[in-house]
Amino acid sequence: MGDTMTLPHVTTAPPPSVARPSPLAAETLRETLLRIAHVEKTYATKDGQAIHALKDVNLDIGKGEFISIVGPSGCGKTTLLKILAGILRRSSGDIAMQGRDLNGPSRELGVVFQAPVLLPWRTVLQNVMVPVEVQKRERTSFEQRARQLLAMVGLSGFENKYPTELSGGMQQRVGICRALVHDPSFLLMDEPFGALDAMTREQMNEELQRIWTESRKTVLLVTHSIPEAVYLADRVVVMTPRPGRIVDIIPVDLPRPRTLAMHNTPEFGRFVARIRAHFNSTGSLD
Repeated sequence: MGDTMTLPHVTTAPPPSVARPSPLAAETLRETLLRIAHVEKTYATKDGQAIHALKDVNLDIGKGEFISIVGPSGCGKTTLLKILAGILRRSSGDIAMQGRDLNGPSRELGVVFQAPVLLPWRTVLQNVMVPVEVQKRERTSFEQRARQLLAMVGLSGFENKYPTELSGGMQQRVGICRALVHDPSFLLMDEPFGALDAMTREQMNEELQRIWTESRKTVLLVTHSIPEAVYLADRVVVMTPRPGRIVDIIPVDLPRPRTLAMHNTPEFGRFVARIRAHFNSTGSLD
């Protein structure tokens, strides 16, 4: 489905007989899909005050890469995602996708919101097909793709069910299918599992990893969960309190596919501790 790309598998201690690229070398092998350069966002309040939400944000994202963004509440994570999605306009700076200026909504982008935002009067399949209808694209081939996506996330047989007949996790899977149905290059996810209970959230983390492995889409995930960020990402981007800027970018060289048991390993714990130290140093925690 869509573009395919084989990402290098990097382990922390490969056997001497196996030559594997280092995380830094792996980054250089990726074609840059999105470039964010000196992006800033300032809001004007009703009383005329200026709120500086983002300051000098710079980031290159490689094709097929999984990026997680973490930071304190109000640091501008979701603002940045909305700018990339074309929902908000940036105040200054440049954003380019594959060398082309990105200045609004694009067919190359799919968005998964904090809540599934499914239309209750439409069936599962009809909800997945919303982007196809909005973009006035040919229905037959995309309906076949929609059914394939629903099968991939374990929802075959639910095509004619309504959102109220689904659990929260199932509804979020429908939301992911809807974001992927028009075959975008880049998937933006804004805290998609924050409202789920801990067990369902872990299951959805495993599901998202599997979907990403099969589709090889580029993913940017905004999350308040540091363990979730580490578990899913190739790199974790750490942002400061407002005005949000990038203070650290951490390559996560844990082997894939990852398992939930990795949460209990010293290697995983070191990544979590490095990220959490940024928040402790500013007196704030997610």
